[in-house]
Amino acid sequence: MSLHDRFSLAGKTALVTGGSRGLGKAMARGLVDAGARVVVVARSADAVAATADELGAIGIAADVTAAPAQLLDDAEAALGAPLDIVLHAAGVQHRQAAEHFDPEQWERLLRINLTAPFALSQELGRRQLERGAGGSHIFIGSLTSTISMPQISAYTATKSGVYGVARSLSSEWSGRGIRANAIAPGYFRTELTEAVFTDEQRYAEMLARIPMGRFGDPEELAGAAVFLASDAASYLTGQLITVDGGWTAA
Repeated sequence: MSLHDRFSLAGKTALVTGGSRGLGKAMARGLVDAGARVVVVARSADAVAATADELGAIGIAADVTAAPAQLLDDAEAALGAPLDIVLHAAGVQHRQAAEHFDPEQWERLLRINLTAPFALSQELGRRQLERGAGGSHIFIGSLTSTISMPQISAYTATKSGVYGVARSLSSEWSGRGIRANAIAPGYFRTELTEAVFTDEQRYAEMLARIPMGRFGDPEELAGAAVFLASDAASYLTGQLITVDGGWTAA
């Protein structure tokens, strides 16, 4: 197999949660462009239908915290084939000082950002193991998977946990053909980071810390997603790939 062929996702199937906007949409587009048949999932039926039409994907409106088995049943029925790849891009944010952090928001972030991707990968992994099939599970971490920032204690906890889940699943499943990895995006302008981009002081402070001197374009995450999903990464598992313009290296 040529190197070009190893990067191809032709014949592969993928599910992308949070795929109707922002980073999830950009990565879903990358998977489609690489040849995969992709199901995008989001809560808004209108948004997911519009995205699916734009990308040439299949759209499913669903709450990722609700019923992972049903979601996978629906996705595989729509595809007419089992899933090879899952990319967990659904996520939420809440900013508040640690001493005042709302317990309900804490639970909400853990449920959506950490428990839901584990439960979905757990169910998909079980199916892949039963079939004796390989797979690639891609989690979306953050700079806060390895460092801390103020006002986002719950988000930091969930993204640290996501990296832990990827390592744990890799330890248990990689010997049976299922790889688990994570991507840690730096600063990209999305709804989750809008509070930073609209605060002039924080904007300047963030920009000054990025050696490349600019924020990321969501499309610049597609390469990492395609790589981790493809056979080009067949010996790469349990890792966190940081795409941050050099922030954490500086």
